[in-house]
Amino acid sequence: MDRLFTVNGASSTGLPVQKAQHGAVETDLLIVGTGPAGGSLACFLASHGIRGIVIGVTSGCADTPRAHITNPAALECLRDIGLEETCIQNATHGENMRHCRWGYSMAGEEYARIHSWGNDPKRRGDFDAATPCRHVDCPQTQLEPILIRYATLNGWICRWNSKFLSFETLPDGKVMSRIHDEMTGAEYCIRSKYLFGCDGGRSTIMRDLGIPLIKQPGQGLAINVLARVDLTKHIGSRPGNLHWNIQPDIEHPHWGWACIARMIKPWHEWMFIFLPTPGADIDFNPSAADYHKRVQEIVGDPSLPVTILDVSRWYINEIVAEYYSSPPSTPSIFCLGDAVHRHPPINGLGSNTCIQDAFNLAWKVAYVEKGLASPRLLTTYSPERQPVGAGVVARANQGFRDHGPVWDALGALAPTPAERMASFNELKAATPAGKARRQALRRAVEGTAHEFHALGTEMTQRYESDAVYTGDEKYPRPKLPEDPVLQHQISTYPGSRLPHAWLNSKEPGLKQISTIDLAGHGAFCLLTGIGGEAWKEAAGTVGAELGGEIRAYTIGWGQDWEDVYFDWERRREIEEEGCVLARPDRFVAWRSMGMVGDCVGKLREVMESICIGTK
Repeated sequence: MDRLFTVNGASSTGLPVQKAQHGAVETDLLIVGTGPAGGSLACFLASHGIRGIVIGVTSGCADTPRAHITNPAALECLRDIGLEETCIQNATHGENMRHCRWGYSMAGEEYARIHSWGNDPKRRGDFDAATPCRHVDCPQTQLEPILIRYATLNGWICRWNSKFLSFETLPDGKVMSRIHDEMTGAEYCIRSKYLFGCDGGRSTIMRDLGIPLIKQPGQGLAINVLARVDLTKHIGSRPGNLHWNIQPDIEHPHWGWACIARMIKPWHEWMFIFLPTPGADIDFNPSAADYHKRVQEIVGDPSLPVTILDVSRWYINEIVAEYYSSPPSTPSIFCLGDAVHRHPPINGLGSNTCIQDAFNLAWKVAYVEKGLASPRLLTTYSPERQPVGAGVVARANQGFRDHGPVWDALGALAPTPAERMASFNELKAATPAGKARRQALRRAVEGTAHEFHALGTEMTQRYESDAVYTGDEKYPRPKLPEDPVLQHQISTYPGSRLPHAWLNSKEPGLKQISTIDLAGHGAFCLLTGIGGEAWKEAAGTVGAELGGEIRAYTIGWGQDWEDVYFDWERRREIEEEGCVLARPDRFVAWRSMGMVGDCVGKLREVMESICIGTK
């Protein structure tokens, strides 16, 4: 290699042009994978002033819109670095994603519908209380370029057509990765302090680390058919971004038993996701004409031209890694995203969990690299995020199974058209059997609310690790709500997401601000109230001692921020003179129910306990 360069981390300035040593490209951080996990990790690290190299095996960002729902939990992460508005501008939202529907075809009879993604009038208050963000439909083809652009504009080098081959841990603890340049055929090495495996569901890094996988039986195959067809005249009066199509009267091909049509661009670009007949052999090979014919049947209007853009297959997995990183003794290799949790897109949790994995990990790496925290902090990534991944995998697969009762009530599970239509026609019969089937359909559709209004699954993440201090808690963590999928638990118990509450400035003309916007942005944040001035002073003192800023604000009557709706008072769970300490990822690190005698000593004890400022 004639030209070898070093890409530095926090100390980097200007272009990386320092000659490499050890016969390899040098960098502090190497991210393998440019998808939602790798792209967002590079963004979040860049926001901390940390730079490195991200490589992707493809020639550019995603060419098909695989992931699409971006939920409030992920948007809160992107909001922290100023990317929420960019995502909204490139996404579909509001009225165009307010329903999931079941029908015969896109142009045909409608069977049922349910409000989705926070648009149910009965649930809007719950979503308003949980977060300042709203669900949007931002396809992966839009999201990935947003992330890569931010990362590269902030100092990251992105190398396309670069296939990761293998890695070796060196005696000094660094990692040597072997890379194949797909364009030139050359191989070269990258030597890094950290290696991040964001390389998807067939992760080489996961495999070579030997991390065990917890597997449940898969739920079969699905086929994505991306197509262009203008359905404006059929969808305008019944908008939604997900449309199940069940056709009990026809002899459908085994590979195309049922279809969910997913909106990509209203209302002219769609992903038709076909499910094979339950229990059928998946060894089939439809022709282009077969796909076109079946999509036309699902469209249901032969006057509309259909153009097939892409066809791909994927498996409905139920897999999660037992842990997410190399051994605690050498915490230098981390896996995240689809590499460690693999599941169907039901509930829209995939890319959102990838982004949140990255948000959790980025601040910890940044603090260690800047000398603000002990390397022990890095060992808290896996115990915090692996339980979340396991829960997401279980929920997405259960969400898929929850559609079974809908199919059954519509008669779709019977083997022949005659049997299916006998059951289907029962829905309009004025008989006890007809009544029972209609009630079964209603209950089944209502049961899918756990997919479309899973506020608890999306927002209630409860961390337990050494980066959370519970030593001052007199009682155990509160029990989860009665329905932890639908209901979010708002709490300041350590390890919980910092509650959202709208605050006003006492000065007129300033916009409202959320409590979550006071927190984050690369720093710890302490919130207190009237009588808590000593906590605010302690934050300045301890932050200066430890070398990292602890931003502090008082909330209440005549304070830095005013709680005009009294929502913070209802949600803080502490006395006015107490305090809540939020980590840079906006999770509660610790709280004090009231005032103590030595605020500086107490805050110092907490920060050092969670690995901040210690060596």
